[in-house]
Amino acid sequence: MYSIFAAETASEVSQSAPILPLVVTGLFFLAILAIAAWGMKKTKSVDDFFLAGHTLGPWVLAISYGAAYFSAVVFIGFAGTYGWQCSFKSLWVGVGNAVLGSWLAWVVLGKATRKMTRRLNASTMPEFFLARYGSHGMKFVGAFAIFIFLLPYSAGVFSGLTYLFQAVFHIDMKVALTAITAVTGVYLVFGGYKAAARIDFLQGMIMFVGAVAMVLFVAFFFARQYGGMGAALSHATDMFNGRLAIAEQPVAEGGLGGKPVPGWLFWSVVFMSSMATWGMPQMVQKYYAIKDEGQIFKGSIVCFAFALVVGVAAYSIGAFAHLMPMDSLVATLNADGKIDVNQLVPSVLIHTLPSWFLAIVLLLVLSASMSTLCSLALTSASAFSIDVFRGYMAPRASEKTALVVLRVSCAFFVVGAYLVALFNPSWIVALTSLTWAVVAGGFLAPYVYGLFWRGVTKAGAIAGMATGLIVSNGFYWGLFFLDSPASAKRLSPVVASIAMIAPFFVVPLVSLVTKKLDPELVSKAFDDAPDAESNPS
Repeated sequence: MYSIFAAETASEVSQSAPILPLVVTGLFFLAILAIAAWGMKKTKSVDDFFLAGHTLGPWVLAISYGAAYFSAVVFIGFAGTYGWQCSFKSLWVGVGNAVLGSWLAWVVLGKATRKMTRRLNASTMPEFFLARYGSHGMKFVGAFAIFIFLLPYSAGVFSGLTYLFQAVFHIDMKVALTAITAVTGVYLVFGGYKAAARIDFLQGMIMFVGAVAMVLFVAFFFARQYGGMGAALSHATDMFNGRLAIAEQPVAEGGLGGKPVPGWLFWSVVFMSSMATWGMPQMVQKYYAIKDEGQIFKGSIVCFAFALVVGVAAYSIGAFAHLMPMDSLVATLNADGKIDVNQLVPSVLIHTLPSWFLAIVLLLVLSASMSTLCSLALTSASAFSIDVFRGYMAPRASEKTALVVLRVSCAFFVVGAYLVALFNPSWIVALTSLTWAVVAGGFLAPYVYGLFWRGVTKAGAIAGMATGLIVSNGFYWGLFFLDSPASAKRLSPVVASIAMIAPFFVVPLVSLVTKKLDPELVSKAFDDAPDAESNPS
């Protein structure tokens, strides 16, 4: 039984892998460009480009949500880091992402977001803050935070993806980065969300099937190596525990190559990576495009199943790294003699997978990353084109002009992320670990209270946003300069968790002692209106 899953040796894989993955990737790119051409013909307005005209069904939207959730940052960075430092305990991160970050998020936020944003004629989160609280300051600061902090996150997605490209194709990272950027930019700029959502669906199906097959291949490979699945898992646990005992020693001497993750830090990772989606604008935007409320339950189930399979699969590969032979682990060491966690997952895959299957895995990670990049670029571009240009600079601009500006903004953002990833300046890329803390910390409480509580005031919402922004930046940069960049990165999940939780206490306290909102504004947000089902302009 195990033999059908057996891979060639690592040297055979590395020599024979590039041809087939290159052909399959080329065909995949052609399919994407064909869908983009279709999307360009169907996109006539800003609403079409940004929200697909509110015409998407539950399957497409749910898979699009899941595909935007997981990227090379998860598959390569997070899976490598926590799979290595927490072993199979890291699977709880995937479970949390599925239950809290996907299913519960859809159930709690989907219907309320769709209804209120249509009543308020809001198509972005900054527009929501202006329409819900009458605060131009919240709109401007929100747009600024989106554009500034999603850029390094996008660069991190690019960087994580190129690790696998380089490992499989053995080509220069700059070449891989340029090719990925070009295809992503073309299909987003020309096809908009009408095309992107359908491409996300295609990519999501590849991710789902590929994730299941990937785990089976890797698991059965190690089961064959160690005489059964139970023996392999037991050996992985023993190796993990043994390395923890001498965690500070280099891997070449049997150590872990890095500090173990304490429980409080691990569960903050689960909380951060799961609850941040509730306030991240590129995820919330998916609810705006829901065709009708009856689709929300279906979408929540599809999204849960997708996230559970993909998330658990990703962290499983990182955990299986403990079964790698010592020479393979030594090959991933950095200059400090510690494991380079970004190299772990590619190393496991190349060591265990047959050459023909590397093409599928490459498409899996490529799909995850391109869909995330598309969502980030579209959301960030809207911060300028919709919130700033159409909101303040040229409110009377024609639909054609606004659409051109949105497309140009998307192109500008993609190129900007490409340049950050290409030149890799440490002081900018360091912001990647701060992104979720700042954006989710600043947006989550004002957004959730705005959906469900009539009593929240403008001052309360502003205080909540300010708290999230100040706490996230204060703690992170304090650790960065007073301790070390490594410490700031390591503790960023804790910083993000505090930044998301603290505003939930600040908003009601300030709202109880400050001036209430105009009753007409509150009524418009909560009460049914004749045009409740009309599309935002």
